[in-house]
Amino acid sequence: MRQDLVVIKLGGASLLDPATRDQVVKTVRDYRRYDYDVVLVHGGGPAINAELTKRNISWSFINGQRVTSVEMINVIENVLFGQINAELVAALNEGGVPAIGLSGAKNNLLHCKQASAELGQVGLVESVNAEFVQALIAPEKNVVPVIAPIGIGEDAELFNINADWAAAKIASALKAKKLIFLTDQNGILDQDKKLIEHTDYVQLQQLINDGTVSGGMYTKVLTVVDALVHGVSQVRILRGTQAYDGLWSDYVGTMCKSSEVNYV
Repeated sequence: MRQDLVVIKLGGASLLDPATRDQVVKTVRDYRRYDYDVVLVHGGGPAINAELTKRNISWSFINGQRVTSVEMINVIENVLFGQINAELVAALNEGGVPAIGLSGAKNNLLHCKQASAELGQVGLVESVNAEFVQALIAPEKNVVPVIAPIGIGEDAELFNINADWAAAKIASALKAKKLIFLTDQNGILDQDKKLIEHTDYVQLQQLINDGTVSGGMYTKVLTVVDALVHGVSQVRILRGTQAYDGLWSDYVGTMCKSSEVNYV
């Protein structure tokens, strides 16, 4: 039985870089070598943008989350699960890491309700089928689940889930020790655009409240706070190309830990 669980979220922009994908494969392989279970969650924003553009479908974002119409959701599912997920699983398998591709909807993993009427078919995760994932990482199967962030509603409707939120909810449900966000940025920046190397729940709340973080990083920081509050002891945000360095050093990217404050 492995000692701890790591959930890694790979951003869609990072997936465009073959070198980053190689780093991810190497990082996952070494985490497993040192007795960690690994679950991978991925995004796919740039690839989704390209496919929507090809189909002459316009889109917009609100606080880093894509407004999703019914017309768009099937396109998004096809890109995330049919394309990106399959490529990532193939890269892991070729790199000696046994992996299996999963859809949060098709595999009944991510149960959602609509986040808001304004966002359309964007899902708010209400529950995670943790037992299904735990069975895959158990010694009997011992594979790395690679999860596309598509959710399912109570009437079997599909929802687009922000991949950061999907990763945070999965990490909390699985009681992960670490949650790692691999992005196209160095980490969280302060008001002077300097990297924040170490932070906690209290400072993260301040960054949210004073508007220091915005756009995609605003949503990401919200998910970090949520994960820390719900039992994940350590969250890292770092550039995808530094994934392997982050395995060995606490001084790569931004390290987020819960403080001693009691949260209600």
